[in-house]
Amino acid sequence: MSDRKAKDLRPVVNESGIPIQPVYTAADVEATGGLSMLGLPGEYPFTRGIHPLMYRKRPWTMRQYAGFGNPHETNKRFHFLIANGQTGLNVAFDLPTQCGLDSDDPLAEGEVGRVGMAVDSLRDVEIAFDGIDLEQITVSLTINGSAAILIAMYLAMAEKRGYDLKQLRGTAQNDILKEYVGRGTWIFPVEPSVKLVGDTIEYCAQEAPRYTPVSVCGYHIRESGATPVQEIAYAFCIAKAYADEALKRGLHIDEFAGRLSYNLNIFGNIFEQVCKFRAARGLWAKIMKEEYGAAQPESMWLRMIAGGGGGGLTFEQPELNIVRGAYYALISALSGTQTMALCSYDEAYTIPTEYSARVSLRTMQLLIEEMGLCDTVDPLAGSYYVETLTNQMRDEISTVMAEVDTRGGIVKLISEGVIQAEVSAQAYRMQRAIEAGTFPKVGVNCYRVEEDDKPVEFHPYDEDDARLQIASLAEVRNSRDGSAVEACLGRLRADARAGHNVMPALMEAVKAYATVGEMTRALVDVYGRYREPIRF
Repeated sequence: MSDRKAKDLRPVVNESGIPIQPVYTAADVEATGGLSMLGLPGEYPFTRGIHPLMYRKRPWTMRQYAGFGNPHETNKRFHFLIANGQTGLNVAFDLPTQCGLDSDDPLAEGEVGRVGMAVDSLRDVEIAFDGIDLEQITVSLTINGSAAILIAMYLAMAEKRGYDLKQLRGTAQNDILKEYVGRGTWIFPVEPSVKLVGDTIEYCAQEAPRYTPVSVCGYHIRESGATPVQEIAYAFCIAKAYADEALKRGLHIDEFAGRLSYNLNIFGNIFEQVCKFRAARGLWAKIMKEEYGAAQPESMWLRMIAGGGGGGLTFEQPELNIVRGAYYALISALSGTQTMALCSYDEAYTIPTEYSARVSLRTMQLLIEEMGLCDTVDPLAGSYYVETLTNQMRDEISTVMAEVDTRGGIVKLISEGVIQAEVSAQAYRMQRAIEAGTFPKVGVNCYRVEEDDKPVEFHPYDEDDARLQIASLAEVRNSRDGSAVEACLGRLRADARAGHNVMPALMEAVKAYATVGEMTRALVDVYGRYREPIRF
């Protein structure tokens, strides 16, 4: 194409701010760093994938987000998903559980079981996972502020059922720093919250070495408004903060880095998303090797769950979200994820129905069985456009990370509300662009139609579920050894006050059937509560 004709084209800039050319050649690849970070799948720097054969050997784990009402109802949904071919569980918790409240707390009224499963004590975890083989179905716990407590409950439940904790696999989200940026279910101030994450890393490294105690969530930072570059950059800075906390305790990087994972987001431009993940894999491997001295390949792997970001879904013409979800799944497969968690088309409105959840599950299965996504590794490798954009994304991510370090580090900036303000500002700019029509969103600002009834079935909120949960909690309190619980809570306060790792005390308290609210209050007595800084 002649220079004159190229000048007549409208400029295209992706969401990360990188200008996109109409044509790419080998010269563009060389100008942005060449193929020095490409390598082979399963070899450093893992840009093309962390395993040599990737999906040709084993397809991605399919793990949909599920959980609502009381543990009995959630257990039924788990068994439904497994019966339909799901290979992992991703557990949703209600807001009271996420915020460290018991179901009978006045602050929990109206929210018990509404957006996830209500959990008050070990008994609830035992009910939720009844009949589920924890060796065949790995479980991811989407919990943050009260994560140390829920990890203790999960480990105690598995131990009680006879599983060897040394062999137990699974994941806890447990990324509290992103909560201050993206979701808001914090409990304690920033510094003790990071300390609690360090406690779980240290404890699992010693007692449950195959368990993943942290899944760093760029996902929610992206959902809150960050660009794809910011999503990865802030997630990496957060992961480094947790790694630094673990290293302070005398652990070697290779003792725990291989069990860190990532929960990352997919919505938007196909090529920008694919290149985001390819760039991230190579950069994370380089950071682990060159900055932290990791020697084991597993310590350099960017292990990730990636699927459809709910932030990309629309209220308008919700049936189009089925199409969006299929493209999100395609991106996830082309990106080399280990686990795919695809949103359902009705999630812009409600908790997914069994029908919509099955549609998403079948979408992932279609890619495996019909579309050839498991035939070869990293099929987009070698594309002039893809390799150029991968190099550019890597450079942009590195630049944002360097800026964070120059300004005092991610923990300081989150404590002061700086990162929150930047993500909010980015979200505002994007919303204005959508409203102005400069950022197209099909069904929202282009190709709109007048709709009367939308084809969405709302998930009902059953107040009887909440009443049953509160009654079950009362039964637990009446049947347990109250003096043993008080002794355990006393030890928990003492260990927190002394700066000890609180996981052993939490394990003891959980086994005595102390509740989420009781253990949280014990830690609040020592750590206090977080108050969000206001920035203008």
